[in-house]
Amino acid sequence: MKRLAILGSTGSIGKSALDLVDLYPERFQIVTLAAQKSVELLHQQCLKYRPEIVALYDREAARDLKQRLPEMKVLSGVEGVIEAATHPHVDVVLAGIAGAAGLIPTYEALLKKKDVALANKEILVMAGELIMPIVKSTQVNLLPVDSEHCALHQCLRGSEKREVHRLVLTASGGPFLHKNKQQLEQVTVEEALNHPTWSMGPKITVDSATLMNKGLEVIEAHHLFGVKPDRISIVIHPQSIIHSMVEFIDGTVLAQMSITDMRAAILYALAYPDRWNSNLPRLDLLSLAALEFHAPDTDKFPCIRLAYQALDDGQTYPTALNASNEVAVRCFLDQSLPFSSIPEVIDEVLNRHVPRTVKDLETVLEADREARRMAQETIDSVYS
Repeated sequence: MKRLAILGSTGSIGKSALDLVDLYPERFQIVTLAAQKSVELLHQQCLKYRPEIVALYDREAARDLKQRLPEMKVLSGVEGVIEAATHPHVDVVLAGIAGAAGLIPTYEALLKKKDVALANKEILVMAGELIMPIVKSTQVNLLPVDSEHCALHQCLRGSEKREVHRLVLTASGGPFLHKNKQQLEQVTVEEALNHPTWSMGPKITVDSATLMNKGLEVIEAHHLFGVKPDRISIVIHPQSIIHSMVEFIDGTVLAQMSITDMRAAILYALAYPDRWNSNLPRLDLLSLAALEFHAPDTDKFPCIRLAYQALDDGQTYPTALNASNEVAVRCFLDQSLPFSSIPEVIDEVLNRHVPRTVKDLETVLEADREARRMAQETIDSVYS
């Protein structure tokens, strides 16, 4: 029996994880649930799973939930989510709260020697230099839930780092793969959220449309697997059947293939080091069309270039990259920033950023706050 904390239980990752809990009731127990502010859905989840603790970042939403569930321990704010993540009865934390909001609870969970199934790539983008030493010293499992990094983890099982020549991250190319730069200036929020192969939350879906998601994954892969940036490549693979590949020094390439269903990656992380029999849909090889591979167009999708640049520059540049991207994506979703201007805002913030050595969590959080302020100032002054 694995006892779980689901951080972000009302999001797409959290809901997929709870689907697996329903499929394996004899293997999982929900100990804590946490979300941002979705009271209605979280209320339903609490009634079904009866967690020991439930937490909401939004304090007003937490008060509302407490009125509905007076017998349950309802917490609020970041301190409440931390308590949910570090509960002594929890074995595995699924870190599914999107963006920078998930950093502190996940950081604290690792310090408490909890295994973490990591669905929030921004945590390693912002603070990989802090997180990975904790993972090494505590000897906990940090299992990636991103389909690409889950694929790499599977391809690398049983291999030594010295045997690896290159990691290859695949990308669908998003909904705008075949649009030109001029057409990208006119795209709508609805078009950006219409991903061709995956069903995800709005922020990550927009990141997939700009290909920033792939840039963030390069940074995450660097920290997770200890591979230098020049040994991490991106290829466009529109069918999203091969989730990533590892090329070894002898020229052998291992690829992981599966259906486009996040439950497969979540199940791998939660079941690790075992593999469990699954009733999820199987990959039908005979129904597959040709598999295509193309080089990404970094002129049309400059977010990839910006991510590599931030990783190469090091220090707090990746933190500034992530923070400015989150602000720009939010403003695009609010229709106060054009889609094509997202990388322009990020570039401006990176140019203005004053880097610091990542020595503690407060350094990361201060860089994050400063980059968000600069991004909002840029948007307000240039695009309002």
